[in-house]
Amino acid sequence: MRDRIFAFHEEAWIETEHREKVYRVNKKLLRLRSTFHFVDPDGNVAASIVRKALTIHHTILIKHQGEHIAKISKRMFSFFGDRFKVKLADGRRLKIVGNYWDREFDIQHDGTTLAHISRRWFSLRDTWAVDVLTQQDATLLLVLAVCVDHTLEDLREER
Repeated sequence: MRDRIFAFHEEAWIETEHREKVYRVNKKLLRLRSTFHFVDPDGNVAASIVRKALTIHHTILIKHQGEHIAKISKRMFSFFGDRFKVKLADGRRLKIVGNYWDREFDIQHDGTTLAHISRRWFSLRDTWAVDVLTQQDATLLLVLAVCVDHTLEDLREER
């Protein structure tokens, strides 16, 4: 997952380890709330990410074809690293646990790691590697990685 440094619109591509483009992430600017769309190479919207601007907690809704499929929120206080909680529409609850330096995250369900997210230390672009360990929810796990990245970026801008 790479973000462009100098772009007038927010766009990033999610690629496989073989540099095949899987999804394009488009951010809609100039809205009261931030909206991202996951678009496959054929132009189909696979998921939408909506972050409301006026919330106490950083809460993001994930939608697919207009239906709410997940809600991710960042915990306000954590002593050693960031923690996010995810509520899925099917009732499952995931947690995303990160290290103190906001470089490594694991997406977990009942103690099992579903994906590992890591940010490169030295790179001209913001580059994240997402190791998806289960193909069942691969798109959702990639969407959650984008949510973590943009939530942390929002928090940095607020400081």
